[in-house]
Formats: sequence, C-alpha cells, structure tokens
Amino acid sequence: MHRQYLNKIIVPLIFFILFNLFCIQLKSAHANPKVLMETSKGDITIKLYVNEAPITVRNFLSYASEGFYNNLIFHRVIPNFMIQGGGFDSKMSQKTPKAPIINEARRGLNNKRGTIAMARTNVINSATSQFFINVADNDFLNHKDNTSRGFGYAVFGEVIKGMDVVDSIARVKTGTYKRFGDVPKEPVIIKNVSVIE
Repeated sequence: MHRQYLNKIIVPLIFFILFNLFCIQLKSAHANPKVLMETSKGDITIKLYVNEAPITVRNFLSYASEGFYNNLIFHRVIPNFMIQGGGFDSKMSQKTPKAPIINEARRGLNNKRGTIAMARTNVINSATSQFFINVADNDFLNHKDNTSRGFGYAVFGEVIKGMDVVDSIARVKTGTYKRFGDVPKEPVIIKNVSVIE
C-alpha cells in the first residue's frame, strides 16, 4: 500500500517539479536574445534586455528582421562618447522609419560603456530606428526627471563580444558631410543584424 502511494503521488509530483524547473531555466536562457551586428569593421554581439525594455527590444528586432539596417552606416561617431547608426546610408540619405515608440529610459538601465540605447530628438517619445552604442560611461544620458532633457535615453542591451570593434569605429576619422557633423570619412557599414540565440 505504501509503495502504491509513492508510485501514484510522490513520483509524479517529483517529475512535475523537475519539469517546471527545466521550463523556468529554458525560459530564462531565452529571455534575453542575442543579435549579431555584422559591420565593415567586424562583428558585434549584443545581448538584448527584454524584461527591462520590452517595447524597445521588440522595436529593434522588428527592424532587424525586416533587413532595415542592412547597408546603413554608423553616421555619427564621437570618440570617448558613442557611435550612432541605424538611420542613414553612405550618401547620408535617411531611410524612412516606422512610428516612434515610448521611451523606456526610466526602467533602470544606465548608459554605461558597452550598452546600446535608442537615439531620439528633444521629444521624449521620438525614438524610431536609430540607436547608439556607448563608448564611455555616459551617466548624463540616464533618466533623472520627466523633462525633455532629464528623461534620458533608453538602454535596451549590451555588447557582450566585439567591444574592440566598437572602439575601432569610435577611432575613425570624421568630418562634415552635407549638413551633418561627426560623419566617418570612410563609411562604416552595417551589413546585417540578425538574431543568433
């Protein structure tokens, strides 16, 4: 009788618990997708933070999956600050983006070295396709208050491989092209952005 009780109640319960633990681990392993950004200077692998910036990550992945970023450039490069891309081609013609998204800067992620964040105008909720990778700790870009200047820039991921590539892009020679400043003299091309994990 005791053995039958174990077989009918305890053993299935143990399997149920183990299965749930496995599912939690599996979910957690895939909670933060990784993307490979292939550039003319080398590859950059970025881990995206879905829980902390769900709207921003979804937006970035939708552009990536549609090939929007292919053959665009890092059009604004400032040493010891950041490298910005995702909006212009090598002729500095802007590609038409989708509608702006909500700014998630106040969700707790900081603009530290190696993080990727959304570029925007002076309007808080104006980010579309353009992003930047911080080359330094840029605390002044973090959320401080609800004003246009103080709201901050939404971080949504972090470089986990290829920071040497980011640094090499940050060191390229720049100048003025058309009406734009800080443009690399030799285009740094984003070849492709794809989910790898």
